Amino acid sequence: MAEATNGMTTSLAPQSIKQPSWEPGNDKFWQTVNKGEAWVRTDFAKNKTDTVLRLEQLNEAIGAQLKSLPAIKWIDEDYVYFVNGKQVERGLLTAKGFNWEHWATLPEKAENITVDNKTRKLAYTIENNLCLTTDGKKMVQVTKEENKNIICGKSVHRDEFGIDHGIFFSPNGNYLAYYRMDQTMVNDYPIVRWGETPARADNVKYPMAGGTSHQVTLNVYYPNMGRTVTMQTGEPKDHYLTSVTWSPDEKYIYIGILNRDQNHLWLNQYSAETGAMIKTLFEETSPKYVHPKHPLSFLPDNNNEFIWWSERDGYEHLYLYNTDGKLLRKLTEGKWVVNEIAGINKNDKEVIITASKESPLDKNIYSVNWNSGRMERIDKGEGVHTATCSEDGKYVLDVYSSASIPKNSVVRKRDGSFSKAVIEAPNPLADYDMPELRVVKLKASDNTTLYGKLILPTHFDSTKKYPVIVYLYNGPNVQLIRNSFPGSGNLWYDYMAQHGYIVFSMDGRGSWNRGLTFEQATFHHLGNVEMEDQLKGVDYLKSFPYVDADRMGLHGWSYGGFMTTSIMLKHPDVFKVAVAGGPVMDWKMYEVMYTERYMDSPEQNPDGYEDANMLDKVKNLKGKLLLIHGTEDNVVVWQQSIDFIKKCVDEGVQVDYFVYPGYEHNVRGKDRVHLMQKITDYFDEYLKR
Repeated sequence: MAEATNGMTTSLAPQSIKQPSWEPGNDKFWQTVNKGEAWVRTDFAKNKTDTVLRLEQLNEAIGAQLKSLPAIKWIDEDYVYFVNGKQVERGLLTAKGFNWEHWATLPEKAENITVDNKTRKLAYTIENNLCLTTDGKKMVQVTKEENKNIICGKSVHRDEFGIDHGIFFSPNGNYLAYYRMDQTMVNDYPIVRWGETPARADNVKYPMAGGTSHQVTLNVYYPNMGRTVTMQTGEPKDHYLTSVTWSPDEKYIYIGILNRDQNHLWLNQYSAETGAMIKTLFEETSPKYVHPKHPLSFLPDNNNEFIWWSERDGYEHLYLYNTDGKLLRKLTEGKWVVNEIAGINKNDKEVIITASKESPLDKNIYSVNWNSGRMERIDKGEGVHTATCSEDGKYVLDVYSSASIPKNSVVRKRDGSFSKAVIEAPNPLADYDMPELRVVKLKASDNTTLYGKLILPTHFDSTKKYPVIVYLYNGPNVQLIRNSFPGSGNLWYDYMAQHGYIVFSMDGRGSWNRGLTFEQATFHHLGNVEMEDQLKGVDYLKSFPYVDADRMGLHGWSYGGFMTTSIMLKHPDVFKVAVAGGPVMDWKMYEVMYTERYMDSPEQNPDGYEDANMLDKVKNLKGKLLLIHGTEDNVVVWQQSIDFIKKCVDEGVQVDYFVYPGYEHNVRGKDRVHLMQKITDYFDEYLKR
């Protein structure tokens, strides 16, 4: 069970490159080897590898006792740095190796540490305020908010819209932009900390669907003058500030302003000096929702042309605009999705991307010429590829896996003239008795192809009848079924197949990477179309004589927990046993940004919220249902399942329940083994009888 739960990140992890990076300004490739004992540099043009830094040398230089090399990051072609606790160390690369010096000592509570590579400034947050250190010496407190619910320099909007940080140095490091979030008007929500005696309630701000949301602005700090300017993003103040991007000349900031209804986006240009809005470059609207997730990507040495991501034509694609708001050309198009921008090849005027062009189950690497639109594939072989590009875009580290390839790491030259396999990982499961895997294609009611995976028990006998476990998520922004290693997608599935179960999983409509029509099929009615698709999977399973339709189990977590509970209550005769983890039971109690994108507000869509509410459907339960929740869950709050339990008591309905004290939205680390054993035991008890 420990291997099935955590093996892919521990003892059964395929061999891989450790801490890969490209040296800025050239095409030299770096990685740590010998279990973190050495940092080596490879010049592929000369076919030469040198050991530049050894762990013992670093420990001697900085007076430490590190057990392996830390995560070392490049500042520029001359300098690197790493953070060791609260100490920041900097190394100068010379012909003989690195000369190390102490760069800065950070305050005890420093978080969100951000380095500007050009000016050597360090920005970080201390609790709810933002601080700045110039070249490791003088610390300036940029903000002095006394109210803890006014937060500066951190991620906002609960990490929706692709937002994962709140500090934005300007391109040359002269200025510092940051989010300021005022959540004083948001209701308090208690998160109980059970690790203390007596237990302590921490109040957090949790904006629920239809309720009062927080208010965000973007500020710019001028270090030389100690002056702060607020971008005049206007009202209503509970709109969302997305896609924050500096202009290359540092004169302007571009912000995507998304309205609370999330159906209208304005891409605006603001003066960084005064905060005044200069103009709206363009707008995007949708009868359902617009979902921006990326900043602008300016072309190199070009202050006027940038790449914009949009789903306006039904799939996530790239568009080339100028700063007058004129669309110059589509860079990509087709019934497939662009996944990432991985790099820029300035000389050949190309952007390096990954996309699911060949198949929704694969991801491949391509170059796209921003003048001609010419698109060429860089990688080789099926599977899920990730790309790490050299600064000039001439070389790509292609790391990929498939159902039959554990992990290959290949350095490729963009023009195809060079490739070198750095690692071809042996199969860590080669000596295990692995079950048979089948990729499944089904048709939804609208004739859309649905992809799934069927895992048969080891030593399968088609004359026997087997119990079945269906694992599902089927929510937005997640794709379970991919052509990657392990082929099952989760070793727990293989474990269950080794113990006599058939396991099935499928991505229905509403999930990610298939375009807007596929994703938005669930709009206003979460849990309906997805359920219809999952029941198509059930019909497929029942078509086999070796499937015991009277012994079917269901499991999902988070959105999958909502789906699990929904099916058990709306279609109570299908599954005998189910386990729902961290489930949403009432969407009115889930966060504003996510819920209102897919459901609008409870006032706008009362029927949709009522239909998706599990609290008034508990009487329908027939099978065995185990609910699991973390007591400190600040994503799907604990009250979601507590309220469900109360309704079960009120209605005289028996249900099983288990909590994980001290855990938030999921159970990680060694305790996850306990979780998966708990789930397994529940299925064994009620499906194997």
